[in-house]
Order: sequence, then structure tokens, then C-alpha cells
Amino acid sequence: MVPYEPAIVFVRARATVVLTRRVIVCLDVKAGRVVKGVQFKALRDIGDPVLLAQEYERAGADEIVFLDISASLEERRTLLDVVRRTAEALFIPLTVGGGVRTVDDIAAALRAGADKVSMNSAAVADVTLLTDAADRFGAQCVVASIDAKRDDAGWRVHTHGGSRPTPLDALEWAQTCAARGAGEILLTSIDRDGSGQGYDVELTRSVADRVHVPVVASGGAGGVQHVVDVLRDGHADAALVAGIVHDGKCTVADLKSGMTDAGLPVRAA
Repeated sequence: MVPYEPAIVFVRARATVVLTRRVIVCLDVKAGRVVKGVQFKALRDIGDPVLLAQEYERAGADEIVFLDISASLEERRTLLDVVRRTAEALFIPLTVGGGVRTVDDIAAALRAGADKVSMNSAAVADVTLLTDAADRFGAQCVVASIDAKRDDAGWRVHTHGGSRPTPLDALEWAQTCAARGAGEILLTSIDRDGSGQGYDVELTRSVADRVHVPVVASGGAGGVQHVVDVLRDGHADAALVAGIVHDGKCTVADLKSGMTDAGLPVRAA
């Protein structure tokens, strides 16, 4: 990796530290192709992950998230060749998830070029995976991915691409993940995923206010204002987008312009 513009800006006049808000583009990958759906279903082909990752980097994305969405369901490991080719084409951070079950799987993803590794199903099955990974590689490499769906009691954690409900309360589980070694939370609202109706701001804020690590909001972006809302009102540190940029509804530059207009600190696109 070449030196990357830091996400921390020192404001000397106030002697404070201002954290920039990030725009992260998600590439959901199945069978080596980027796909997009609604509530994790009705998937349609978007394109080649390497080419798209390069395109979004040029457009000003702060990071790329690569999720092998069928790996857990198909009980196989992440497509490391695609990870490697994607990482070699990028100069911005890359997070990889899907099919990660062991510390050795994490090591393999990092060797393939990932900067961070995201875990969902495996962490639910054995939370010590987060601790072991943080101890071995550092918490900055460890992302707890939480797919949450609203129910009568609040929000329930789901695994295996959102297909399997668990008994876990999403807010409590986020706190557990942060305490056990996760350096970041990738929080997806299954209810909002692909809907274009906006992020679940209440869910995001409820998690962000309970943990001491950055929270990436995911699921539901339909436009610039939705991104602004979840960063400002949902207290998220980053907004993950997919469909709105894949379909050309807006660009990364559009999102960052709207964030700047709203007074949110950003890295220039």
C-alpha cells in the first residue's frame, strides 16, 4: 500500500481532532461477479469487481468493502484470487468478508491484500475468533459485520447472508463484539437493504452510542440526504453505499459534496 491520506484532521485553532466521515463502496460478490439485490435477494449482475473497485477509487471512495455473499451459505472460503486481484488494483483500504471461519482464514485474506477482514457468521458461532484475530493481527484489522432485522423486541442478528435468525439482540451483540476485539462494526439493516428508503438511523444511532469503535452504516441508501442523515443523526463514522452508485443515481463526488454542505468533514473526492 502507498501512503494514504490520513482520515484525521488536526484543527489548530481549537486544538481538537476532527474525524473525517468516510464514504465506502460495497462490492457484493457472487461467483466472481459483483451483484446487487433487495434484502439480500433478487440478485442482478453489476460487473467485474476489479474494474469497479478501480472506478470507485478514481471517483473518490475512501474505502472498498468486498463481501463474498454466498461463501457462508455454500460453506466455502472466500475467493482469494478475486481478493488478490482487487487489492493489487487499489491504493485505498480494502475490507474483505465472507467465508471467514478461522484465524488462518483471516491471515490468508490479509496476505491476499486485504487491510481489514469482516466476520459475521463465524463470530456468532465463536466470539473468541474476534479476540484471537485482534491479538494476532491488531484490532484495526478486525471488523464485526452485523446483519440486523427489526422484530418486536428491537433488532435481531441474522447470519449466513441474512438467511438465519439468531437469538442475539443486535445492540448487545455489537457491544460484545467491540469488547471482544473488533476494531470496527459494519452494521447492515436487512429491512432497508436495497430499498432506497434510507438507512435505519435509529438502529445505527443505538449501536454507535453504545460502542467505542467506529460504526459503518449499511443498507438503504437512496440518495445524498440519506448518507448525510445517517452520518449526522445516526452518529455513524462511515456510510456504505452500493446500488445508488452502481446504478448511477449519484456519484461519490455527489455524496461528498452533500456531506460538505451539511458541515460534515470529508476527504476531498
